[in-house]
Amino acid sequence: MSQQRTNYRWTVVVLLFFATTINYLDRQVIGLLKPTLEKQFDWSEKDYSDIVMAFQAAYALGLLVFGAFIDRLGTKLGYSLSLIIWSLAAMAHAVVKGTLGFGAVRAVLGAGESGNFPAAIKSVAEWFPKKERALATGIFNSGANIGAVVAPIMVPWILGVYGWQMAFLITGAIGFVWLIFWWIYYEAPNRHKKINAEELAYINSDAEEEAAESKLPTEKVAWGRLFGIRQTWAFVVGKFLTDPMWYFFLFWLPSYFSSTFNLDLKKPTLPLILIYTATTVGSIGGGYLSSWFIKKGWTVFRARKTAMFIFALCVVPIFAARYATNIWQAVALISLAAAAHQAWSANIFTTASDIFPKKAVSSVVGIGGMAGSVGGILFPFFIGWILDSAKASGNITAGYNVLFTVCACAYIVAWLLMHFLVPKRKAVEL
Repeated sequence: MSQQRTNYRWTVVVLLFFATTINYLDRQVIGLLKPTLEKQFDWSEKDYSDIVMAFQAAYALGLLVFGAFIDRLGTKLGYSLSLIIWSLAAMAHAVVKGTLGFGAVRAVLGAGESGNFPAAIKSVAEWFPKKERALATGIFNSGANIGAVVAPIMVPWILGVYGWQMAFLITGAIGFVWLIFWWIYYEAPNRHKKINAEELAYINSDAEEEAAESKLPTEKVAWGRLFGIRQTWAFVVGKFLTDPMWYFFLFWLPSYFSSTFNLDLKKPTLPLILIYTATTVGSIGGGYLSSWFIKKGWTVFRARKTAMFIFALCVVPIFAARYATNIWQAVALISLAAAAHQAWSANIFTTASDIFPKKAVSSVVGIGGMAGSVGGILFPFFIGWILDSAKASGNITAGYNVLFTVCACAYIVAWLLMHFLVPKRKAVEL
């Protein structure tokens, strides 16, 4: 008689969720400390943009390296190394003495943090059948939002009581607590003692993928081969055009509310907490929607593409933030856009594991993530120029209005280009 199926795969999602929470908590700290650090180190908007770009440049390169590295070394060890690097770098912010030092430690932070998503997406591909992957991705990806919710509560409190150095030290040290649980509870499903044969069979229940995988050679895939595939470029384009919008939400929204609505960032900030809470709903809801479409009988490709189009439309209203006459109107519009981004993100990540074999997933995610970070390097150039010009004219809000308009258009353009590159689903055989 068959046993009742275990559900250990959801424990894995919990581990990935907390890792992603810590990942975004560590990167968000500097955005909340920006007004304090600007006064401490006499930063201009360009100086701050340069520091953000140092993070993005290292993150871009790190994604390319870590994606291939994790495919070769394995999820457990690769994820651990990534977290150790970024946690030490986060703590090192407390001891630097100037703009150059911040740029250097941000670069190391970016390199370390780049391993999070390739490792997490690969874990989901290894532990979940396709019909559950978007939901699993949405759940762990919501950790990014929880990290961004926790930061506006935690960081201002630490700043007020202990100073900005301790804000970096305390948040950076949290990662080492997670590392203990990761080594205790994580292992590949075919070697894990906590799952039974029924759950393992369910994890490997995608007959189409099993058939495709059986035709493939067992050796690892060189990531350079992936650049010749249209599906890779569709993922690259989608990430390149939309990831920079999320970095804008992370690194500049605190400053936007501070300069436009005189929000005091030395206290827990309800507007930011509400925005990043909304993104949690968006991430899980976005993963649920495409999974619901699939359960209704839609093909995986149609479900993902339709869901992503809906979310792209949900970002468009953010252009109206320029007409907001009070902070709560702006919070509502930005919350919708930020939630839609995370819903989009849950689905675009899952498209990589839908189309590519498991042994190439981390590499593809790394390449796409690198493209998103390259966009994240270029966009701050534009942001710094726009905001410095607006500040010089005495109306910095006008600069943010331009940036919100760019955000409103980015997702529709990305969806159209992805559709042009891959109008029909075709699984990649390497």
